Amino acid sequence: MTPHAQVPRSERVLILIDFINPLDFPGAEKLAPPALRAARATLRLRDRMDKAGAAVIYSNDNYGVWQSDFHSLVAQCIGREGISGEIARLLAPRATDVTLLKPRHSAFYGSPLELLLKEMGARELVLCGLAADMCVQMTAADAFLRGGFELWVPADCIAAETPAAKRTAVNYMKTVLRCDVRTSVARRPASSPSPAGSGNRRGGGKKGPR
Repeated sequence: MTPHAQVPRSERVLILIDFINPLDFPGAEKLAPPALRAARATLRLRDRMDKAGAAVIYSNDNYGVWQSDFHSLVAQCIGREGISGEIARLLAPRATDVTLLKPRHSAFYGSPLELLLKEMGARELVLCGLAADMCVQMTAADAFLRGGFELWVPADCIAAETPAAKRTAVNYMKTVLRCDVRTSVARRPASSPSPAGSGNRRGGGKKGPR
């Protein structure tokens, strides 16, 4: 985001989580192939949401480098060989996109995301990224706890190290966090949320039995 740029108004916001990623941690070799599939699906979804006028926010780990900035991270990943570089080249942020670095798993924790969404007038969040059972799920949980948002987590636009980990995360986000988890193909961006994702308006929704 350029200095002094106005925050775009957008009721629907696409949030891309940790796609700009060197994939150099233990287990990354298992995450990389499904991450690339998720990135390709997310690119198609981003193109459709662009046409609908939705804002795009990139939220990415700083990987413990406190002197880093988002665009340096993008440049580093674009120059890498292999799947991490391919994903970065596919989904590199544009000048109109908002970019945030986050210090922990959730895109909300220790970042200005909540303030940005309020300024945008956001009502629906579309969460895509890595990994389904970590940063995506924790971001969805933080959004759910804050209330006021419809949540759509397209199952084809997220990835985990194993199919079982992804299934567990998707089921948790659907049943506990009340996210719509229909794929980007099954649900067009302009369509209405499913009942599973409809109970999280501010002041709405009841806690289920534990």
